[in-house]
Amino acid sequence: MEKRFIVAVVFATVLVLVGGNFVITSVNSSQAVKFSQNAKVDVPDPTSYDWGNIPYGGGNATKSFTIKNSGSEMLKVYNVKTSCHCTKAYMTIDGNKSPEFGMSSFSSWNGEVFPGKEAVLTVVFDPAFHGPQGIGPINRFVSVETNDRANSKLTFTVTGIVVK
Repeated sequence: MEKRFIVAVVFATVLVLVGGNFVITSVNSSQAVKFSQNAKVDVPDPTSYDWGNIPYGGGNATKSFTIKNSGSEMLKVYNVKTSCHCTKAYMTIDGNKSPEFGMSSFSSWNGEVFPGKEAVLTVVFDPAFHGPQGIGPINRFVSVETNDRANSKLTFTVTGIVVK
């Protein structure tokens, strides 16, 4: 009787995990944004930035990158992700700030940038996140997906050296 109970619990657990994965996958696929021939990403500044020395106890380091829609249709920006839990990112469009995005968070947020307008991606790095063992060089990435077929995924890079 006890063996049957354990088998039933294992089976139910597997069923819940598989079902949850199916739901998450179907939510992701329903998020698909259609590409536009006339939404054009223009990143006028470099997509990388080196902070140089970042003081371990000096608070967060931030850098903003501009993403411009130089096309004639709405530019959609979505699926913002960072490469590490120590790094967060958010978008600001027309004065409206998105939620913060991280490494493992999923968001249904979609930003829309009108033709001729800009979005600002702000990257926030916490040099104390990894503790004292996090001293040394860092190289972090933030990815942003768009509906511009020619630039469907943008990658922004921040680097530096965390120092005591």
